[in-house]
Amino acid sequence: MGAYELSYPANFGNRINTSAGNPLSKQGVFLGRMLFYEPKLSSNNRVSCASCHQQKLAFTDGQTFSTGVGNKTTSRNSMSLTNLLWVRSFFWDGRSASLEAQGKEPITHPDEMGESLDNVARKLQQSRLYPPIFKKVFGTDSITGDRIVKAIAQFERTLISADSNYDRYLQGNYTPTEEELSGISLFFNNPSPEKGIRGANCGHCHAGPKMFADLFHNNGLDSIPKDTGREMFTGLPNDKGRFRAVSLRNIALTSPYMHDGRFKTLEEVLDHYSEHIRQSATLSPFLQGISNDVGGKTIHLSNSEKHDIITFLKMLTDSNFIKDTRFSNPHKNQRNYKGFPLRVSVFFALSLIFERKPKF
Repeated sequence: MGAYELSYPANFGNRINTSAGNPLSKQGVFLGRMLFYEPKLSSNNRVSCASCHQQKLAFTDGQTFSTGVGNKTTSRNSMSLTNLLWVRSFFWDGRSASLEAQGKEPITHPDEMGESLDNVARKLQQSRLYPPIFKKVFGTDSITGDRIVKAIAQFERTLISADSNYDRYLQGNYTPTEEELSGISLFFNNPSPEKGIRGANCGHCHAGPKMFADLFHNNGLDSIPKDTGREMFTGLPNDKGRFRAVSLRNIALTSPYMHDGRFKTLEEVLDHYSEHIRQSATLSPFLQGISNDVGGKTIHLSNSEKHDIITFLKMLTDSNFIKDTRFSNPHKNQRNYKGFPLRVSVFFALSLIFERKPKF
């Protein structure tokens, strides 16, 4: 079984979340991709992982709250799956410590896919398609819930986005416009009006080339939050209102924004940080006492400054990522697997051999 070689820029670093108990293989990643797009994982056989995580939207779904089985809706906004290889805990509140653990929750949650892992395994076991591929990956054609989520986790670890204009700029292969350069400076600068330095102080929470620091913050959405965020997981009062500060890669594609999808546009997001931070006991220190005005109580960005920051954020769009066939639906033109196992085996092999290699 061929090992899957992860490829990413050196400046992303090697602090990755691979699992010794679930090493990546070409066959395992392909199986995970099949399962990611497989609606049989849901109780009504209509909802797949890809229903709420669409490649064209950087693996989000464009909805405030996602719709699961029985037209039930989720309580939080669908998160992008971009660059999960560098994430250490999962969900908006960080309650899952691994991708394998995370993968079980959407399948079994009654408002999402509403199925048991045992039933999913039973359905896949009865198909002609899956048992031989599970055997290639796990050495046995016996399908279990643990093997299902392991394969999906393998695929999700390969969803690497690192081919935006910002990446080219960091590599010296792209010359930003004046607006983009202004946006970069404002984004990362800590405002200091006494020194004439203007900024939005975004880089503390959205740091480095990956554009996130894998931390949780109260970003001033509510003084008394209805959804208490990480506190629901940890039970710690200091975690009230804290949510994951997500990566901003492909952010122009992943609206609406925040854990509850309250902001429809990036303009609304910038307005919030500029003028509408709500005070509370757990408000992030990075949003306290920060202003572009001497003695000011808000960050107070001008309209042109907000425009330039958004222009920079659009630099983070990776058009190749959202079109990469390695991440697309493998079932799309393969609804009927006549001639199994030969046809499936050929399709399986060709998919592994001819898929486009990354440019990193």
